[in-house]
Amino acid sequence: MQISPQNVATLIVIISVIFLIAPIFLVSYVNLYNQRKKKHQEEKEQLKRDFDLEMLRVQMEVKEETLKTLGAELHDNIGQILSLTTITLTSINLEDAVSATRKLTSATELTRRAIREIRDLSQLLNGENLLKRGLVAAIELELDWLSRLERYTLTFNKKAFNPISTQNDKDVIVFRLFQELISNIIRHAHATEISILLESTNTTLQLIVKDNGVGFTKDKPHKTGMGLYTIEKRAGMIQGTVQFDSAPGQGTSVKIQVPYP
Repeated sequence: MQISPQNVATLIVIISVIFLIAPIFLVSYVNLYNQRKKKHQEEKEQLKRDFDLEMLRVQMEVKEETLKTLGAELHDNIGQILSLTTITLTSINLEDAVSATRKLTSATELTRRAIREIRDLSQLLNGENLLKRGLVAAIELELDWLSRLERYTLTFNKKAFNPISTQNDKDVIVFRLFQELISNIIRHAHATEISILLESTNTTLQLIVKDNGVGFTKDKPHKTGMGLYTIEKRAGMIQGTVQFDSAPGQGTSVKIQVPYP
């Protein structure tokens, strides 16, 4: 079968158009790919900056919470011990040897007690290094200070958890969430019992904080201090999830789960 010159010309035109369009399409595709790749890289860098900024904020909040505890302890405990020591010393009558001896002994014991308290405070100030020893050690110290209020029955269950394992940024954020949950209980819950469960598997860390306080409804997040959104956001920074279980008059349970291989 013979091909007509008109068909040949049409075929040449089609082939020419294809050869012209193909490079344009290829260049456009490459440009689009590069633009998307650049945008993706910019988004990754922005997420990294956001994460670093949030981590800095979390670390500052941990330090602020520590300084608050330190200030309260200096005022309420050590200040009172030193005041009592001063009163005891100024009331000594050297002409009454028996009474003077008794008061000197009492002042000596008060001074030793103040020294012990200051040593404990130095541990609190060294909270950053404490987290390097593990999440368990940091939580235990926090609960030790809470127990001094003598307002709560505290239970801390460490279930299958390696006390010296660390995940750096994850530990800092989990510890900060724990601090804020405890702070919320103190400020809002009117609770008498607090229980903490720290549990780990091969892949997951789970922190559960429960209280027997007044509870709240999830449609009123402002009553939880930091706010449910911020707690969920910060857990999400480390691929974690948060589950709130609460109702008015029935206490609150907060479960935080974080990938923790």
